[in-house]
Amino acid sequence: MNTLETELRGFVVENFLFGQGGDTFTDEDSFLQKGIVDSTGIMEVIAHLEETYEITVEDEELLPENLDSVARLASFVRRKREAVG
Repeated sequence: MNTLETELRGFVVENFLFGQGGDTFTDEDSFLQKGIVDSTGIMEVIAHLEETYEITVEDEELLPENLDSVARLASFVRRKREAVG
């Protein structure tokens, strides 16, 4: 598993599953469909991404395609970081 995916998975497990059940979902599983992160929790995820990875998540980027799984988060962060430089 890639380091970015590992870190993002760790954040989700610690903050939304309270350190338990990290093996109950895959990197491709939807947070919303699995009941891992709700719409309010996505705001916490966004704050984490902006602070940790020094990116800005624009309103138009608030889409499940960018934020609704570990794999999608990692891909989104990579795209944002590449765009910056």
